[in-house]
Amino acid sequence: MPTVILTGLPVPGSPLADELRSLGFEVRPAAGPQDAAAALAGVPADQRVAVVDTAFVGHVHALRLALTDPRFDACAVTGALSVQAGAREALDRAVATEGAHGSGPYADRLAAAVEATGTTVQRPELGSLVAAVPADAGERAAATAAVAAVDEEAVRLRSAVKSRDGFFTTFCISPYSRYIARWCARRGLTPNQVTTASLITALIAAGCAATGERWGYVAAGVLLIVSFVLDCTDGQLARYSLQYSTMGAWLDATFDRAKEYSFYAGLALGAARNGDDVWGLALGAMILMTCRHVVDFSFNEANHDATANTSPTAALSDRLDSVGWTVWVRRMIILPIGERWAMIAVLTAFTTPRIVFYALIVGCAFGALYTTAGRVLRSLTRKARRTDRAAQALADLADSGPLAELQARLLRGRSGTFGSVYVAALGTVLMAGAAVFLPFGDPRLIAVAVIYAMTAGLAVAAPLKGALDWLIPPLFRAAEYVTVLALAAKADVPGALPAAFGLIAAVAYHHYDTVYRIRGGTGAPPHWLVRTIGGHEGRVLLTTVLAAALVDRASDFPVALTALAVFVALVVLVESIRFWVSSGAPAVHDEGEPA
Repeated sequence: MPTVILTGLPVPGSPLADELRSLGFEVRPAAGPQDAAAALAGVPADQRVAVVDTAFVGHVHALRLALTDPRFDACAVTGALSVQAGAREALDRAVATEGAHGSGPYADRLAAAVEATGTTVQRPELGSLVAAVPADAGERAAATAAVAAVDEEAVRLRSAVKSRDGFFTTFCISPYSRYIARWCARRGLTPNQVTTASLITALIAAGCAATGERWGYVAAGVLLIVSFVLDCTDGQLARYSLQYSTMGAWLDATFDRAKEYSFYAGLALGAARNGDDVWGLALGAMILMTCRHVVDFSFNEANHDATANTSPTAALSDRLDSVGWTVWVRRMIILPIGERWAMIAVLTAFTTPRIVFYALIVGCAFGALYTTAGRVLRSLTRKARRTDRAAQALADLADSGPLAELQARLLRGRSGTFGSVYVAALGTVLMAGAAVFLPFGDPRLIAVAVIYAMTAGLAVAAPLKGALDWLIPPLFRAAEYVTVLALAAKADVPGALPAAFGLIAAVAYHHYDTVYRIRGGTGAPPHWLVRTIGGHEGRVLLTTVLAAALVDRASDFPVALTALAVFVALVVLVESIRFWVSSGAPAVHDEGEPA
């Protein structure tokens, strides 16, 4: 059980001790700094410990934000400080040096001393919430009145909603999903349970769509909206009750894609029951969506900590954001997850899977072009200097395997005369173009794949610090995914496109997993895993070799793709699960709506 050390003389009638116990803390009184140091010494170093001034006046949720958020090693508001094991040494040094010196609340002095050691102390935005340590009876009465004047529960419900959501989510889901989140919290449900319920609901929706019957399509559309409501609820529940966890980060990061891609597969199966083969469209929609996300991720990582990170394009965007209605229009036209799922649900219920995929491809293509064009303009007009961390993140996102690594080592030191992104673009165009236009199994495709591997190595031989180098990972994704799609389509045998769908889904999971590990600050997956599954260029070469080897037995090509998909999925999933349930996994929670 976490411990709070309540410092100072008791305040008659104060409900503070009971409020701290309601937050799950064991309360230990300490009259002065010496008593606090002794009490702190009795708390195991691996447990959360807090120091709170007995004169504290404020909302319980202000204390909850400061004392219970698991994402931060140290967190503080006026009169209260909490640390986890990662900042315990800094707190011990602060207690030893602070002693009885200084003025102001003891918890505030400790927080300043902890910061002075170089440890980051998170200070949550309280908004209208109150956290104060009054100096006399008059100030205490004023602070108490300020507490009473604020509807704490209303503030807590508002803060449970993401600060940046799409139009559909903000106005059609969040107004009531926040109350579902509170209902779940009061019944002891966890965000992970709600996330799992969302996944199960989406899988049932996919099963209904797979029936190919109109009732199934209607049920699928309704269930998909229910799944999305639950998907919003799990994050709101996490923010409402501060139940962030490493497992929750992993589930939240991956289940959205699993739900959406499963629904695509359900629609394709349902269409097949009615004699309409839309697996190619389903795969095309999945490829567009994944490549668009990789554009987002790569651009953000490239500019995460860049200096002089301004441009006229960014300034124009900021000016547009000052005009309220343009914010919502710009969010809606890129078809973010809320609008996209709503569109899928409605079209599923009232039209056909083919129309659903046509709308998806058109909408996603427009969104991808819009966002990519804007980011290219920003990159070309800004004079940012990218850090080694950003360059390493882009190299990790590139997902280069042994073949590209070998080429990069051979060319290292001589690659500065080439533009990395232009080499990657050339390799992508050659590879995708050859896959689309050459006949299935043509041996020349193997030669093109070898050239692609060489260009991939050349593109990453130098640190990726160029203005447009963030385009390299999405270019590699496009080359690999389009090659698999084109070869499966050209095989023209039953099962080839569904097998390709499975392979790209497994590889895409690996790429999303890489993104969320980097976002959490733990780095990319281990390099042995990338080498084991071949890297993007190795998988492209292997796929072309399989096509050439099976040109006279094209019916075996789906079996080969399925075997490759199973291998990649097993290797990636086993290592991913091991990582995300380990103690070293980050509690990643995205506060912006995924596109």
